[in-house]
Amino acid sequence: MNGSNELSLEQQFKLAKYKRQLKKLDSKESKRYLIATLKQMMIKDNIIKYFIKNSNL
Repeated sequence: MNGSNELSLEQQFKLAKYKRQLKKLDSKESKRYLIATLKQMMIKDNIIKYFIKNSNL
């Protein structure tokens, strides 16, 4: 597997921390959190696409 597809140790730690926090949420809160996270990921994708499209490579 490509190294860029694997999580760093720091990322693994953050993921474990988020998992612990998510276990405390009820279903409605979890759904809101998931939707907010997905929106942030889409915005991040748009930013990356914008920079790739507008790069001078």
